[in-house]
Amino acid sequence: IFDGCHFSLPFVQEEESEEEPKLKYERLSNGVTEILQKDAASCMTVHDKFLALGTHYGKVYLLDVQGNITQKFDVSPVKINQISLDESGEHMGVCSEDGKVQVFGLYSGEEFHETFDCPIKIIAVHPHFVRSSCKQFVTGGKKLLLFERSWMNRWKSAILHEGEGNIRSVKWRGHLIAWANNMGVKIFDIISKQRITNVPRDDISLRPDMYPCSLCWKDNVTLIIGWGTSVKICSVKERHASEMRDLPSRYVEIVSQFETEFYISGLAPLCDQLVVLSYVKEISEKTEREYCARPRLDIIQPLSETCEEISSDALTVRGFQENECRDYHLEYSEGESLFYIVSPRDVVVAKERDQDDHIDWLLEKKKYEEALMAAEISQKNIKRHKILDIGLAYINHLVERGDYDIAARKCQKILGKNAALWEYEVYKFKEIGQLKAISPYLPRGDPVLKPLIYEMILHEFLESDYEGFATLIREWPGDLYNNSVIVQAVRDHLKKDSQNKTLLKTLAEFVSSSISIYNYGNALEIYLTLRHKDVFQLIHKHNLFSSIKDKIVLLMDFDSEIKKVVEELEDRPELQHVYLHKLFKRDHHKGQRYHEKQISLYAEYDRPNLLPFLRDSTHCPLEKALEICQQRNFVEETVYLLSRMGNSRSALKMIMEELHDVDKAIEFAKEQDDGELWEDLILYSIDKPPFITGLLNNIGTHVDPILLIHRIKEGMEIPNLRDSLVKILQDYNLQILLREGCKKILVADSLSLLKKMHRTQMKGVLVDEENICESCLSPILPSDAAKPFSVVVFHCRHMFHKECLPMPSMNSAAQFCNICSAKNRGPGSAILEMKK
Repeated sequence: IFDGCHFSLPFVQEEESEEEPKLKYERLSNGVTEILQKDAASCMTVHDKFLALGTHYGKVYLLDVQGNITQKFDVSPVKINQISLDESGEHMGVCSEDGKVQVFGLYSGEEFHETFDCPIKIIAVHPHFVRSSCKQFVTGGKKLLLFERSWMNRWKSAILHEGEGNIRSVKWRGHLIAWANNMGVKIFDIISKQRITNVPRDDISLRPDMYPCSLCWKDNVTLIIGWGTSVKICSVKERHASEMRDLPSRYVEIVSQFETEFYISGLAPLCDQLVVLSYVKEISEKTEREYCARPRLDIIQPLSETCEEISSDALTVRGFQENECRDYHLEYSEGESLFYIVSPRDVVVAKERDQDDHIDWLLEKKKYEEALMAAEISQKNIKRHKILDIGLAYINHLVERGDYDIAARKCQKILGKNAALWEYEVYKFKEIGQLKAISPYLPRGDPVLKPLIYEMILHEFLESDYEGFATLIREWPGDLYNNSVIVQAVRDHLKKDSQNKTLLKTLAEFVSSSISIYNYGNALEIYLTLRHKDVFQLIHKHNLFSSIKDKIVLLMDFDSEIKKVVEELEDRPELQHVYLHKLFKRDHHKGQRYHEKQISLYAEYDRPNLLPFLRDSTHCPLEKALEICQQRNFVEETVYLLSRMGNSRSALKMIMEELHDVDKAIEFAKEQDDGELWEDLILYSIDKPPFITGLLNNIGTHVDPILLIHRIKEGMEIPNLRDSLVKILQDYNLQILLREGCKKILVADSLSLLKKMHRTQMKGVLVDEENICESCLSPILPSDAAKPFSVVVFHCRHMFHKECLPMPSMNSAAQFCNICSAKNRGPGSAILEMKK
């Protein structure tokens, strides 16, 4: 609903759209409101400096751009049909329904009066009427008349056109006059005094008085025609001299033509687009009768045979229910892109939206981030918005939506160095219980907030998140808050959870910066519990060696101080072993300098882990290890060391003689995969039936069992001999089957590859003019195709004239490629073969 106040929005979007409107609207009020309460608007024309409004009661009002009346002219007692202004805005032409025509100077006494015996529908003064050489204007009723002032200041008239009904629209631009009558649109060249085109109207069923033609010059050579639902864009072009003959020097080409959805009441250009005022009729769903709907103002992008709608607004103008298509007019100001929608009871101004309007729309759609970005980019051009206000609104929006982390992160950019705003936002985050969210983004330098702010956040973390509390203590400089207050808070929490490592570690951060707060015993205990890297420095600095006797085990994980730890534990070899063992498990290479020492420690305190240590270590001396193991009679360790040193036969002998374990001996022989080792094992086992059984069960896949069976003495009783022989035969059958299977696969693959090679060699070889004889280097094909010739082509793709090849030998009729044969034989072999 319109109240007539400035900047009210007299339009409604037909449906909710995510697309931003292109135009904004305001009702032209002030004096216009007063005029239209008693009278009705019939026409209007627009100048960059002022407006001229004609009414049904024959009045012409000059208005400023806010709608205030500056001048009033009583021209006629009946309707004003049209008003025309020259480009300077100093001369005005008026015509009315009673046939009166007036052309006069607004700031001079120059005047022309004429009364015709028929209504004059249109008038247009020369755009440069202010010049003495351009005192011309045209009027239109039943005829189109051109008036021009002669050299004796007399006005003479000439008929430009008649006989096709009333002239209802005219537009003058430069040297061209365009007008519309009942039959179509004509263009007249005022210089050559020639009519250069006739554009017929498309829909002759529409009454031209009810659906008048709308004309608009986009520039000096482009005319836009809107009539009914049709739009045509015409371009005036110069005709080539060779095409002149008796034709006009110019012609018109229709560069775009398309249909619209509604009836056109007015047109105006907007860059390369069009603004179209449309008269809309709709059918009521209840009564099924046609009624007048709100007029529409559309921005469209013309194409060659169609158009694309950019935006569309339905305008709620006063009295739209009673208006007809002819009652609406669209006037525009070229300099400012202002569009005036004129109806009998209302005048609405449409203008392009500026950056402030764009930001308004973004804020309305809750697109705060885009609004903030737009304000930052155009901060010099925006007048109604401030970047800080938009930013604060954005933060509030994020908080309301629950995006607390994003809101806190945006505070850095939006609040900048404003300490007061920072503190205000922190308290706001405290009210909603989200102090943790803003903590990572608080300023720590420029500016610095009150200590209470930082202490409040630290207490919040201390109550619910020890890890987060420790992180802040590490990251925040100590001068941001009162250290003693925070230390006391930590100690209070340690009373409830005395072994909490995170709190102890945090306390250590304070200890490292101000150790005087604590006694040295407490400090050492915290350092050891936390494995603090400065524990040895603390011990040496304050001579705390006597204090670590009962805490020495805590030193086991001080990897960076290995040498110091080993030296400290020299008098406690069992603890020294535990420390080095853990260190070896963590990293095989860190304590490599102590691996020799560890051999004795493992042998003394932890034999079960000695063999795994010998296997995993690449730094222990094997001779030293072998000596220790032999001294202590560690058989398994000795066997491993002998085999690692390459003395496999001694290792096998020790397994057989010391361990008497045939399975271990066989496993050892398998690992070494040495024929001589198997021979030694067979010789040692030949007089031991249990060993022979073990060999028969496991030797089949590694050594020929016949070697063992032939050496068994007659009459020797061997346990489970039958089962062992059956297993040997089964293993042998399995090997035979595997070999036969492999053979079949190989034969099949060989045959397949042979067939593939045969097919490849049977394929034809292309011989053309580009190939040459490899012997004489001349083209392989003769220049005369009718002449008989012989060519030999080998599979290697080398080609020869038959006469260029040597004769085959008597022993073999087969021919070979000279080039490839020479590569496969030694020097001179080709000559020897030819001699043969």
